[in-house]
Amino acid sequence: MKPELTEKLFIEELFETSISKLDSGKNIALTNIDRLTGDASTRKYYRLFTTEDTYVACLDQPSEDNFSYFVELQSFLKNNNIRVPGIYDTNLKRGYILEEDLGDKTLLQLLAELGSVNEEFNIYKKLVDQLLKLHQIPDSKLKESGLFNRSFDYEKYMSEIEFTYKFFFEKFLKVKDKKVERDFLNFYSPVCKRLAREKKVLTHRDFHSRNVMVKKDELIIIDFQDARMGIPQYDLVSFLEDSYYDLMGKNKKTLIEYYYENLPQDIHEQGSFENFYGLYQDMLLQRAIKAIGSFSYIYELRKDVRYVKYIGYTLEKIRKTMMDNKKYDDLRLLLSKHYYES
Repeated sequence: MKPELTEKLFIEELFETSISKLDSGKNIALTNIDRLTGDASTRKYYRLFTTEDTYVACLDQPSEDNFSYFVELQSFLKNNNIRVPGIYDTNLKRGYILEEDLGDKTLLQLLAELGSVNEEFNIYKKLVDQLLKLHQIPDSKLKESGLFNRSFDYEKYMSEIEFTYKFFFEKFLKVKDKKVERDFLNFYSPVCKRLAREKKVLTHRDFHSRNVMVKKDELIIIDFQDARMGIPQYDLVSFLEDSYYDLMGKNKKTLIEYYYENLPQDIHEQGSFENFYGLYQDMLLQRAIKAIGSFSYIYELRKDVRYVKYIGYTLEKIRKTMMDNKKYDDLRLLLSKHYYES
């Protein structure tokens, strides 16, 4: 998609100042600009074609606050051996970042091409290893960076539950019943308390198959700007219980056990695997219901029917977890009544 003329001229001007920073002894010239499909934020992305290579320019509202955290976080993750996109130049006052071009292929697209369960496992294991690396960044480094003042606490978890009730129950299912709302929140309150009291690590927060790019043989993590402190299971659930891809059950079980066995006890302090897995199930119920709230919100906002299938698909993940543990019976009955029986 071609950018508007004003966008093209603006990017050309900014890129001229970047050329000297691209660490190439050759004369680089800009040959073409394509507008890329963006995300739900105010950010706009452009692919820049040059005589030497391609780059991606990201534009946002001109404010240092918009990008400074992202740039500092990228540097922190890179310095801790997490594979994230490279940044070549920035002009924060003008809302400009020049980044490495990762191409267009996501992990989800790669998974669609696989021919065996073993291939799936090997790819997932590589990314679980990245999570293990991320979650083992020492507290001393996290504190020294000064970047990670936000965390998942009880209030944050519950605010996401309230968000889901509003957009899933009230807007999507058209349920406006104070008793249903009270029962829903009362069920989730102890779940969120259990999650909030556990020791925290640095979490990506949105780690799934659409937020990993595939460049040649590399798997590169994107959309990390909302990173915050949370329990290790947050990212693990986001990845293994992805709303966009159904990981083979055997692989999922093996990867959960692999993660637990390779994360030192002093990092998570959760004791036995039974306790770890119980918190994994709690986290699944919280994280998945939040995803349903987000899909319902997007549908309400845009009437984009593509997101409706993810609501049902994610509810099936929750249903299977609820069937596995009687402590979730109250939620199972409530959801069954208002979703499966409606």
